[in-house]
Amino acid sequence: MREDWSLIEASLAKQYGIRIRQHGDMPWEEFCTLVGGLMPDTPLGSIVTIRAEKDPKTIKGFSVDQRRIYNDWRKRQADQKLTDPEKLDREMKSLEAAMARMFGGG
Repeated sequence: MREDWSLIEASLAKQYGIRIRQHGDMPWEEFCTLVGGLMPDTPLGSIVTIRAEKDPKTIKGFSVDQRRIYNDWRKRQADQKLTDPEKLDREMKSLEAAMARMFGGG
């Protein structure tokens, strides 16, 4: 969330007209509800749309900026997995089991 804070601020301002720095007393639950309801046409919404894209044809058609956003996000996600060896180990075991099932080894 820290990395996307400026996008959150801009998105809340655009969609709801709320200047979050002026609402220091906003309950956390309300903040989460507002952020969760942000539409794709907000700064955060457009970035999240790029980050979440799965269609290879769409990704191939990304502009240079969209590709940078997409690749930066994927790298950040991969780096986070490397910082949690137990989670990485669980995911690798799951992948090994899936491969074994696919190729008749389990």
